[in-house]
This record gives sequence, C-alpha cells and structure tokens, in this order.
Amino acid sequence: MAAPAPIDRVGLEAVLEPGTSGRMLPREAYTSEAVLEWEREHFFARSWVCAGRSVQIDDPGTRLAVRIGNEPVLLVRGGDGVARGFFNVCRHRGHELMPCGASARRNAIHCPYHAWTYALDGSLIRTPRFDPPPGFDVADHSLAPVRVEEWHGWMFVNVSGDAMPFDEHIGELEQILAPYEPERLVVGATHEYRSPTNWKLPIENYHECYHCSAIHPELCVVSPPESGDNLTMPGLWAGGTMDLEPNAETMSLDGRSGGVMLPGLDAAQLRQVIYVGLFPNMLISAHPDYVMTHRIEPLSAGESWVECQWLFDPAAIARDDFDPSYAVDFWDITNRQDWNACEGVQRGLSSRGFRPGPFSMSEDAVCHWVQWVARSYLTGEPAREPV
Repeated sequence: MAAPAPIDRVGLEAVLEPGTSGRMLPREAYTSEAVLEWEREHFFARSWVCAGRSVQIDDPGTRLAVRIGNEPVLLVRGGDGVARGFFNVCRHRGHELMPCGASARRNAIHCPYHAWTYALDGSLIRTPRFDPPPGFDVADHSLAPVRVEEWHGWMFVNVSGDAMPFDEHIGELEQILAPYEPERLVVGATHEYRSPTNWKLPIENYHECYHCSAIHPELCVVSPPESGDNLTMPGLWAGGTMDLEPNAETMSLDGRSGGVMLPGLDAAQLRQVIYVGLFPNMLISAHPDYVMTHRIEPLSAGESWVECQWLFDPAAIARDDFDPSYAVDFWDITNRQDWNACEGVQRGLSSRGFRPGPFSMSEDAVCHWVQWVARSYLTGEPAREPV
C-alpha cells in the first residue's frame, strides 16, 4: 500500500470536511522539505508531467535532457518521427548521457564517459574498447525507457511507468482545448521566473479571481473578475472561463489584439478566456488570439521556477510588424502581481499565528484543487479526479 504524505491526518481531514467552503492545506504542505520529497515521488514521478514543447525535439536525432521530479530524463526524436524517453543514464557505469537542460542533434546517443553508443530507439549498438565478460549481450543493455506522450504540441512524461492512461489524465480537456489548435501555434515569447513560494501557491492563486479586484487593476479593465463559470468534467484538471469586457478583443493593456484571432473558435469562445490547471504542473490560458502556458517546478519547499510562454497563430508571427508585447506585457505585469501575493502568503505561512481560514464560495475551484491534493496525501497516490 502506498505511504501517505508526512502530514497530520487530522489537519487533512479538516480540509475535506463536508458541507464547508473548504480551507487551505496544513502549514507543512507548503513549508516541509519532507512533504516536497513525497510530492516529487507521488505527484511528479507517478503522473504525467509537461516537459515542454514538442518543437524542442522536432527533427530526427534531436534530444533534450530534462528533470522530472528527481529523475533525469532524455527525450529523443527517432528517425521514424516518434518521440521517445529514456532515463538519462548510461547502462555501463551510470554516467549521465547529457547534462540537464542541454540539447543536441546527432544520429546516435553517445555516453561521454566510455563512448558506449545507442541508437535513437535506445538500443545499444557500440561498446568501443570494451572487453565483454562471458555471456554479455548488447540486447540486454538498451537504455531504460520512460513513457512519453505528445499532446497538442506539448510533451508529457511519466517516469514511474504506472500512471493512468494519458487519455484518462486529460479527460474532457481534449474537447475544450482542441478548437484552439495549440499544436499549430508558434512560441512568440518565453519568460522565466523564480519565486520564493511553494509550487502549489501559484496554482491555488490561478484558480480564483476573488483577489483580482484588489491586486489586478489592469486585468479588471478588460475582464470582469466575477464573470465566467467553473467546469466540472472528467480528467485531472480544474478550471473554468472568464468573459471579456464588451470593448475588449483579448487580454491586453488596452484590450486590443495585436495578433490574429484563432480560426477554430466559435462566437462564444471569441468572447472568453479559458483557464485550466492540468495536474501537476501546467496552467493553460486559452485566449481568442493566443494561448499562454505556465510550467511550474519546485526548487525547494519554499521556492519555485515558472516558465511562461505565449503561443500565437503562425500568420501573426509571419507579419513583419508583429509584436507579441501586447500580450506579454499584460501578463508579465499580472504574473508579477500574483507572485508578490503568493510570496506574502508564503511568509505568512511561516508565522506561528497562521490558522487556515475558510474559502469564499467563489473560490470553489481552489477548494476542488486543495481537496484533491488532500485526498491524494491521505491515500498515498494521485486521486482519480480533482473534484
């Protein structure tokens, strides 16, 4: 049986108390390194984690070294066009095949230590100067595989090998996101942030706009903070919609779009923004003219790395006068306002005066997310549904 998280059970049961609006997780969920190590194994290693855009390994022979939880993984595009994943470890003496964050393009995978060489499908093909022991068979020493799925231009990795099928993980988010055709869109800008907050706080903040009127004046000009509906549908995600003001084309500082409206959207989708958090580390914000994502990785219990990307229609990118700053500047301001709020929460969590208070009824998406995490803590494995 899977081991529950190292958190007081009474505190978690209070989060799940029926008939209430919910409340935050116990303090140690945001401050304990032991809890973070549990999450890296049970949430990151045992689920489907977004590792970036497929274009990063677009051509055969291209590979990218990433870290999923605590595991080093090598993503490779094979000669057959299939994306594959392997543990980033040579089968000889355990040397890493490529430093984390590095990328390269070659027709084979070479270990830099003793030059053992693998084909793009992970099979061992050369062992230079190696004096093999009796019974040695190269077929027994292929790279250890890791599950990889591509979805709408993103790569997802499951290092434990026992996560639910990817289609179940996504659930009905497929039908919601498909009209935006993210696989067709092009990255127009990328920002990276480091925030002294637990990785869950930006996600909790993302799932409510109760705070918007207090800290996001620019956002409230183009989108009513009380608008929209939350969605309750199959899949390991939570989220909903918000409306645009009548005079706004998109989320920008003046409400005007500097891009191209996405052609697959209907009239209703052209007047709203969809915000969803896909467990465990990806936030997807689908606008009428661009899709924005956040990928969040924990660096420690109290520090996170966040990558924000803006994806635009190729027709917009191709224009000589195209400038993505109309979307980038708006969300960079909003991001920094959010990080500042999350950092204030992180500091407050360290106070002996911290007591979890009740959520507003309008924070129901946060409640769903937090209760999903609490149930997972108690059972020792990701719950099957976030609500």
